[in-house]
Amino acid sequence: MNRMNDADAHSLNAADCPACHQRHTPRNGEELRQLKNRLNRMVGQLNGIARMLDENRYCGDILIQISAVERALQSFGYTVLKSHMESCVVEEVLSGNSEIMAQTLELMKKLK
Repeated sequence: MNRMNDADAHSLNAADCPACHQRHTPRNGEELRQLKNRLNRMVGQLNGIARMLDENRYCGDILIQISAVERALQSFGYTVLKSHMESCVVEEVLSGNSEIMAQTLELMKKLK
C-alpha cells in the first residue's frame, strides 16, 4: 500500500487533497499580511540561530534565541487558533456541525 507521508500531504494544494480543508471565508488582506510578517520574522530568527552555530557562538546565547523563537511560534499558533475560533468554528457551529468543538479541543491540545 502506497501511503503518503505528512510532508507529501502538506505539499499538495487543497484542491488536490480530498482530506485537506479550506476556509470558507478567506482571510482578509491585513490579517494575511500580519501572519506572513510574523512568520517571516521567525524564519529570520531561525536563520540567525544557524549563523550563531556557524560562528561557534556561546550556547547560552543560542538557547536564548531558541526560547525567543519558541515563544514567537506559540504566540503565532494562538493567533491562528483565535482566528479559527472566530471564523471557521463559528461557521461550522451555525451550519449544525457539532463535531467541530471536539476537533477544536484537539487542536488546542496540540498547541500546548
